Amino acid sequence: MDSLSARTRLLVVAPHPDDETLATGILIQRVVAAGGSVHVLLLTDGDNNPWPQRWLERRLWIGRSARSRWGRRRRGEFDAALAELGVPPGSVTALEWPDQGLTRLIADASAPCIAVLDEVIRRQQPTLVAMPALDDRHPDHGAAHVLMRLALERRTVRPDVWLYRVHGGARAWRPSIACVADAPTWLRKRAALARHASQLALGFRRMERLAARTERFESLSAAASSQSLPWAPRWPGRACMRLTAAAAGTGNTWRWGVAPILREREGGCRLAPDALPGGPGPLFVKLELTLPAIWIFDHWGWCELHR
Repeated sequence: MDSLSARTRLLVVAPHPDDETLATGILIQRVVAAGGSVHVLLLTDGDNNPWPQRWLERRLWIGRSARSRWGRRRRGEFDAALAELGVPPGSVTALEWPDQGLTRLIADASAPCIAVLDEVIRRQQPTLVAMPALDDRHPDHGAAHVLMRLALERRTVRPDVWLYRVHGGARAWRPSIACVADAPTWLRKRAALARHASQLALGFRRMERLAARTERFESLSAAASSQSLPWAPRWPGRACMRLTAAAAGTGNTWRWGVAPILREREGGCRLAPDALPGGPGPLFVKLELTLPAIWIFDHWGWCELHR
């Protein structure tokens, strides 16, 4: 943390309003106190968040206009939280991408999405990016990692990248960067969290617990080297599974039964080399169920491979 200074230009990638506070509320304050600059990239307005909305608005059915209103409410909470953390109003880029729909964006429109992110990075010229880890269990968080990584691959000079997890703890054997704070800094983070009143209505204790954790980040490193997929689903489960892959601005999705998979002698499997166009670079693959479920978090999630 001694590397933070007046020259630090921090870009925080927040998939939803409240991620900026939960994951980086202390880090943001540390950069501001050091005289550096902070810009927050908000990917969605968090409008697909029905249960708190049903509770607070006393409604069962949530239509398009109700979702839009909820998204505006959460954007207002987000702006108020950033003010508590010392971030000026103009230091935000809000993309309004679909909440709980970022994985579909990778499959359907990864190239234009990556171009948008590339433009934000070019404009802000960050020296440090704080963004979700690939194995964060919220599907939007893992997808945000994939999109940002593919955007960063376009840069000749790349910033330092620190990874955070909101949904799922860091693995003990990975070295982490701890962002410690004094009592006033913690109080300002709690004040920022209080601004997200819509999220505290049904999850006060959970949100308090998440915010109270020491902010820990992993420095990005190209640790993945295997070409094999880490999963080998069996029948009949694989009939209800799909595979999504993304690389170099190209994405696609297949049902497991028709996915371009090559079987290996050892019993595993890997993605065919020509499954996605593009040259060398990271390849991201995700396995998920196609069946609707109340539980939104990933079971298998993403893995990073190299061609």
